Amino acid sequence: MTDPTPALFRPGLAAPGFAAPAEGSASAPVVVAIDGPAGSGKSSVSKATAARLGYGFLDTGAAYRALAWHALEHGVDTSDSTAVLEVFGDFDYAISLDTTDRWVRVGGVDVTTAIREPRVTDAVSGVARVGAVRQAVNQLFRRLVASAALRGVVVEGRDITTVVFPDAPVRILLTAAPEVRAARRSAELTDQDAAKVAAALHKRDAADSTVVDFLTAAPGVEVVDSTHLDFEQTVDAVLNVVDSTMGARDGR
Repeated sequence: MTDPTPALFRPGLAAPGFAAPAEGSASAPVVVAIDGPAGSGKSSVSKATAARLGYGFLDTGAAYRALAWHALEHGVDTSDSTAVLEVFGDFDYAISLDTTDRWVRVGGVDVTTAIREPRVTDAVSGVARVGAVRQAVNQLFRRLVASAALRGVVVEGRDITTVVFPDAPVRILLTAAPEVRAARRSAELTDQDAAKVAAALHKRDAADSTVVDFLTAAPGVEVVDSTHLDFEQTVDAVLNVVDSTMGARDGR
C-alpha cells in the first residue's frame, strides 16, 4: 500500500473554517481512532492493525514531536507558549501515511529519527499544551485523513477518540498497567536506564494529563487492556473490536 500523495501541512493551510468530509461519506476514509498513554503500545499496535486492514496509519504524536524538534532547532524555550506560537508560523510539516514507508519531514529535513531523541521527548509536552497549536494541528489531522486516497486510516494519539475524531465509527482506548507500560518502554529504549525511562514516562503522562484525559474511556469508546496480552494478542484484540463495531454498523 502506498500513500499516493505525501501529507503536507503548513499552518496557514489549516484555516479555522476547514471542514473535512463527513464520516461515512463516499469520499471520506473510514477512521479507526485509538487513544492511549505513553508505553501502551498504541503506535506499534495501530500500525500493525492498519497493515492488517489495508488502511493508512497516522501517528499524531509525530506532529507534536516534529514541532518540538523545530522549536529546539530555533533555540526556542518550549515552556514559553508565545515563543512556541511564533515558531509554529513557519512549521512546514509532512508525514507518510504508508505503513511500510514511514517518514516525517520538516521543510526539507527528514526528522523521522531525530524526533525520537530524548531532548525532543522532554520538550513535547511544552508544545502540545498550547491551545492554539492543538486546534490548528487537530485540523491538520482531519485534513490529512480527509484527503487520503485510502479506504481507511488508523489514527492514534492522545485525544483522538474525544476531540479529533469523536464521530469515528471505531474508537478504542488502548491501555495497560503503569508498571507494564514502563517495562515495555524500557525494552524499546535499550540504551537508557530503566528507572529513568519509567520516571520520564510518568512525567510525560502527568504533564499531558493536564491537557487531555487519555486514561478514561469516553462513552462509546471500547477499552483494550493489554496488561496481560503480548503484541500479537493485542493486535488481534483491536481487530476484534474493529470487526464487531463495523459489523454492527453494517448490520452483520
